[in-house]
Amino acid sequence: MKKINTPFLIVNPKSYLYGEESLKLAKAADKAAEETGVEVMFTCPFADIRYIKENTSHIVVTAQHMDSLKPGRGMGHVLPESLKAAGAEAVFLNHAENPLTLAELYATMKRAKELEMATVVCADSVAEGLAVAKLGPDILLCEPTELIGTGQVADNSYVVQATTKIREIDPNILVMIASGITTAEDVYNVIKLGADGTGATSGILKAPDPCERVMEMARAMAKAAAENRESK
Repeated sequence: MKKINTPFLIVNPKSYLYGEESLKLAKAADKAAEETGVEVMFTCPFADIRYIKENTSHIVVTAQHMDSLKPGRGMGHVLPESLKAAGAEAVFLNHAENPLTLAELYATMKRAKELEMATVVCADSVAEGLAVAKLGPDILLCEPTELIGTGQVADNSYVVQATTKIREIDPNILVMIASGITTAEDVYNVIKLGADGTGATSGILKAPDPCERVMEMARAMAKAAAENRESK
């Protein structure tokens, strides 16, 4: 199983970028991971997975979704083995833009484990996060859906409550808080509050220089993690 180190930053351009533009940002993320030592995960369209994997060395190439089917019939569905063969080491599941039924989520997580791919499973509230935690995701992204893309970060009490309650269910789950993350300061604060990782889409893509924003976020994350270690 791919082990995700902490802290981790997920650079998630969704479907805004593809091809050469996607690779440009992936290379910036690769550089940030190498220079800061932060684990950087990078999502990309399915067709770009092999392209990005073959042109980077330090990022965790992450699929944006997959289906639970096995090799054989399944025209038009996303075969897990095809993602793994292309170089994906992790997969997002149950994002607000591509939600799954509980049965399909469980089946797809099982397929990911069979292929030793790390799972990043989304939940839109602490209540849903606690239910999903019982399924054993590697990373649980617990974020209020209404804050996605707004630039408004979940308040401190939400971060503390989410991380504490999820770890009570399973201390091995890595907790990610990401709604509204826009600046390096946002990244620093959420890691200082106890989250294992964070990430962004619009906070990176709308920056004057998205590549520089990724580096700023990675540096802020490394700083927060170092201070957390020193305070223990």
